[in-house]
Amino acid sequence: MTTQANKASTKSAPAKKSRFSFLAGVAAELRKAHWPTRQEAWRLSLLVLAVCVVVGLILGALDLAFTRLFLLLGG
Repeated sequence: MTTQANKASTKSAPAKKSRFSFLAGVAAELRKAHWPTRQEAWRLSLLVLAVCVVVGLILGALDLAFTRLFLLLGG
């Protein structure tokens, strides 16, 4: 068991890459990504807005209902 620990500790660390090569890699990955069209982005943004409004209305209604319930019970 000790020899395995020694082997693990004697491995050299991987060479550090420069910041430029990191940024070049990031740019390469961004070029590979699928970007939505303007129409898709607009449609998805409206969908997110609609979901936010619906969730807000539901939470507001629940808040109002519980407020009135506790005022009714607690006076």
